[in-house]
Amino acid sequence: MLRWRRHPRTARGVSAATTVLAGALVVFALLVPNRIERIEFASFLRIPAEGVLLAGLLLALPARPRRITAVVAGAFLGLLTVLKFVDMGFYQVLARPFDLVLDWILIEHATDFLRETFGRTGQVLAVVGVIVLFVAVLVLTTLAVVRLTNLMVRHRPVAARTTLILGTAWITCMTLGLQLGAVPVATKGNAEFVGNRVEQVRAGLEDARVFRRQAAVDAFAKTPPDQLLTGLRGKDVLFTFIESYGRVAIDDPAMAEQTDAVLEEGTGRLKAAGFASRSGWLQSPVTGAGSWLAHSTFLSGLWIKNQQRYRSLTTSDRMTLTKYFGKTGAWRTVGIVPGVRRAWPEGKFFGLDHIYDSEHLGYHGPYFSWTPVPDQFSMEAFERLEHGKENREPIMAEIILASSHNPWSPIARMIDWEDLGDGSVFHRIKKEGTDPAEVWKDPEKVRTEYRKAIAYSIRSLTEWVERYGDDDTVLVFLGDHQPVPTVTAGDTGKDVPVTIVARDEKVLERIADWGWTDGLKPAGDAPRWGMDKFRDRFMTAYGPRG
Repeated sequence: MLRWRRHPRTARGVSAATTVLAGALVVFALLVPNRIERIEFASFLRIPAEGVLLAGLLLALPARPRRITAVVAGAFLGLLTVLKFVDMGFYQVLARPFDLVLDWILIEHATDFLRETFGRTGQVLAVVGVIVLFVAVLVLTTLAVVRLTNLMVRHRPVAARTTLILGTAWITCMTLGLQLGAVPVATKGNAEFVGNRVEQVRAGLEDARVFRRQAAVDAFAKTPPDQLLTGLRGKDVLFTFIESYGRVAIDDPAMAEQTDAVLEEGTGRLKAAGFASRSGWLQSPVTGAGSWLAHSTFLSGLWIKNQQRYRSLTTSDRMTLTKYFGKTGAWRTVGIVPGVRRAWPEGKFFGLDHIYDSEHLGYHGPYFSWTPVPDQFSMEAFERLEHGKENREPIMAEIILASSHNPWSPIARMIDWEDLGDGSVFHRIKKEGTDPAEVWKDPEKVRTEYRKAIAYSIRSLTEWVERYGDDDTVLVFLGDHQPVPTVTAGDTGKDVPVTIVARDEKVLERIADWGWTDGLKPAGDAPRWGMDKFRDRFMTAYGPRG
């Protein structure tokens, strides 16, 4: 303090600079949008109603209540700012805001993804950085509001006039609808932001009751086992999910030509091997991430749009498509889930007789970023462990391919099936791949690698059918959700392709009235159903009256 007294000019300069920074921080916190694409210079030239009202309140309060209000308001403003930052991340990955009731578990998934993609050090640094940022925002916004409050009190007449002028300007701009470009000058964005969050919490709590009523209805609950899935008896039925295989891979002009070539090639090779295929569209409950929600929607016939519904489902006695296959007693039910690398108690809910996770596929190669096992190896492992066995019973398999999982760098490539061995060959292939840190600096590179990953997954699947499929093979494969917004480039649709492949003509005849497109590529106007509708339509088509 003595040093500042010796240098009063410096002290005044530091004090003024601190006040300016405090004002800038409060204005930023009040006006920053919760979506990155909405941040522009005009966003910070608006008049926030909440700031004007808070200034008037602080000027009107006595000293002690004013100090308490300033601290509480600063901390609350900091929390809102942190929540806006979290929203930005969710919009970039899931194309939706953070859910205060249902999304906390996704934070754990995010940290796991960081560890698996960037290593333990990268995970720790990211988590520490987020915690430091969180604390810093809360402390700094609180100190900033307190400092500005003290300044207003010291200059009460000027502060009162300024607040009155801003309030009048806000009312005028709101009444006249004045805008800077597409941005309204007068805003009550924070009040609307909080209101939306309150409604979100209310809806989340109500959703649990709605879901219980929906889950109680099952059209096949009383169907005798000998009348279930009679049109597929003796067949090997494979339900295969391709990670992030969304409509964008087919429709986006930057990817369409290359993806079309892969699908056309696959259709031709399968046809030459005696297989036919039909394709349509399903609407996923999620986009960007949340594969397990899409998988459970597809298999349960219920719209599993959030973690609360997923937990309710997996702790219930709801019959899934996989369970119904098991209920008949006519199939051995197995799961090939290379993306699972820890205990998965939910696996029992899906009624699978045996589950092969990443540790039980015989793979001794490297991870490809998040992906523990390349798709081609996963399909070969399925052949070795189950499908290729002699004198076995028919199989129903749930297969979840993982190579097209974000961040799509590095990715594997197709090799001769005879050379797969124990997967050690992929060490060399990984070294040939791209670096995710470099790829993610350029959205176009991300989109290119995504397209290549989808092509690899499709080829792994279609070549397996060509190589190992027979008259009793029935393959149903689909995307689980669209990729992250970096790839979809603003497309908010949730459509994913779905395809059925079979050599037996009678299998496809049963879905002739679905109106699906011949081949692996669905037409743009092919039927589009909610993913929750597939279970019942499939079971109806392949039931006694199908």
